[in-house]
Amino acid sequence: MIVVMAPPTVLVTGGAGYIGSHTILEMLNAGYNVVCVDNLCNAYSASTAKLPEALIRVQEITGKKIHFYRVDITDREQLRAVFQENKIDIVAHFAALKAVGESVRIPLQYYHNNLTGTNVLLEAMADNNVFKFVYSSSATVYGEPQFLPVTEEHPTGNCTSPYGKTKYFTEEILKDLCKSDKRWAVVTLRYFNPVGAHPTGRIGEDPNGEPNNLMPYIAQVAVGRRSCLQIYGSDFPTKDGTGIRDYIHIVDLAEGHVRALDKLRNVAETGFFAYNLGTGLGYSVLEMVYAFEKASGQKINYKLVERRSGDVATCYADASLAAKALGWTAVRTIDDMCLDTWRWQSNNPNGYAVK
Repeated sequence: MIVVMAPPTVLVTGGAGYIGSHTILEMLNAGYNVVCVDNLCNAYSASTAKLPEALIRVQEITGKKIHFYRVDITDREQLRAVFQENKIDIVAHFAALKAVGESVRIPLQYYHNNLTGTNVLLEAMADNNVFKFVYSSSATVYGEPQFLPVTEEHPTGNCTSPYGKTKYFTEEILKDLCKSDKRWAVVTLRYFNPVGAHPTGRIGEDPNGEPNNLMPYIAQVAVGRRSCLQIYGSDFPTKDGTGIRDYIHIVDLAEGHVRALDKLRNVAETGFFAYNLGTGLGYSVLEMVYAFEKASGQKINYKLVERRSGDVATCYADASLAAKALGWTAVRTIDDMCLDTWRWQSNNPNGYAVK
């Protein structure tokens, strides 16, 4: 007798956002079932729609269904109800406020949402005997790099912003949890700088209000939504004075999450595991501007202004551990990142909203 195992069900928090929606698409393509919760603080949804627009499009691209709840993870009772209504096998946690500059201005909101929300989620998991967890972390946990490229052995905790501290504190909570209870298996993925869009051009990055990240700002200037890009800092100790980052294509990043889910699904080992997701290549802000001009055929007007509080000069990854442990390597280039972003933005000049 052949026993057919049902595919695992993943609860995805913050799944209507940029990274979450792209990752859900790759999860569905890999055969996972998806239940998504999101409070839609950074995702567009038409007032009459049952799903946020990004997830409507993910369903159309994949031909598969997403079970969606409009829930804030800090709401203990609503979150518990989601677990009671669904048999959850693994949780992938993306829900977080995520802008470095904004976190300096409103730190209490960041600590409440990112730390309290995660604790509520972990308690709900334990109450429902779910102990497999993929955490959306960040290279900001490393602070100002002491050496390059940054490996997972680099010290963490010397963070330069409240946002970075929330990611670091959450990792420390997860380490303590794994030490105290051997049932937990946690994979934390330290992203460098996700950019790009799905190659269909149907989903991409669509921030509410003024973009906090470089690529959507460049794209909105290119499409005419904004008149000028402000480049924060031209006196960093780099080749052209602008900050250098490790930019990773969003589809590569999403595929990295699927490999993390596969690890938790197929390997009985428990504990805390951290992996960098990056390309190992550093590009300056001006290099990204020029690459986008090449991809789009548009001139990007920009202005050099003062640094933002909390920004570091240079940061790029050593992602060899992810290659070894997860079988994952980023394969898409800076040209792919810019071409796919431009396809998304030029096809959707106002993002998901129809105006």
